[in-house]
Amino acid sequence: MRLRSPRPIGPGRLPRVVPPAQRQQVRLHVVTGKGGTGKSTVAAALALALACGGKRVLLCEVEGRQGIAHLFDVEPLPYAERKIAVAPEGGDVFALHIDPEAALLEYLDMFYRLGRAGKALDRFGVVDFATTIAPGLRDVLLTGKVYEAVRRRRTKGGHEPAYDAVVLDAPPTGRITRFLNVNSEMAGLARVGPIRNHADAIMSLLRSPRAVVHLVTVLEEMPVQETVDAITELDAVGLRVGVIVVNLARHSGLEDRALDLAVAGTLPAAGLRAGLVAAGVDTSDQVVAGLQRTAQYHAQRVQLECEQRDRIHGLNRRTVELPQLSAGGDLGGLYELAQELRDQGLT
Repeated sequence: MRLRSPRPIGPGRLPRVVPPAQRQQVRLHVVTGKGGTGKSTVAAALALALACGGKRVLLCEVEGRQGIAHLFDVEPLPYAERKIAVAPEGGDVFALHIDPEAALLEYLDMFYRLGRAGKALDRFGVVDFATTIAPGLRDVLLTGKVYEAVRRRRTKGGHEPAYDAVVLDAPPTGRITRFLNVNSEMAGLARVGPIRNHADAIMSLLRSPRAVVHLVTVLEEMPVQETVDAITELDAVGLRVGVIVVNLARHSGLEDRALDLAVAGTLPAAGLRAGLVAAGVDTSDQVVAGLQRTAQYHAQRVQLECEQRDRIHGLNRRTVELPQLSAGGDLGGLYELAQELRDQGLT
């Protein structure tokens, strides 16, 4: 296999580019990915990107880790919507940490008018018991809160939505289809009644053009395989796949010929020594041999990433790449990634 130095995927190379008019219909952006791929970071950057230009965006999390608070360097979030950031060119990002127990109490009050009785159930541990023995109910509660945020209007009886977009930092790809396919999960719990009707309404939104699922991966075998599997599962249940986000992408500074020589372990020592002389550093045989080994490891890594990039391109899905930030994952990095997403036409 001949190596080629990986290049960033620019807007002109994106397959299945979604027309702006169609993109504007999307109100719910679900972000998933294998653990360790940076899906929460991508979800946060996407929320900032969508809020640019004076928009209002709600960023939700459901995994109980307080990841949003950590990313934006704010206090742990309560079960309430709170403004956490101002987007470039104006616009506000709000955040919501969705707690399943609090959501169940809210649900009981909304549909059954239990009020204080519902809070009493929480004291006796009934709420925790119910969501433990019926995980499908837990997912309905979590997705139901997101559903409500998408449908809510800014003023009672008005037509303007409370939020221009909602971004959900969802569970990992390994369970994303089960999490979103609430109708299937509720089949054995409730065939009729308010809970079932609520699940049907949630699925109506999730299967509509207003909702998409973005998948975050890195250029490694397991995350890419999970992405492939998740797309197959999402397609099978009628959930729309949005964009594959290749995160932490690195691009080699070596030319194609140098990569071929490096992976074979035949990078000329003379060239390396000449470069060391020009830099004014040690040119001993030990240093040169160390550089050759480092270059070989780098080239092998590039080869692996090229193979995984080819697999992703073979899916014929719209793809964007986000760079590995030299400054790490601080708040400034989120704004940088948000601009990358805008530049690549994701918003």
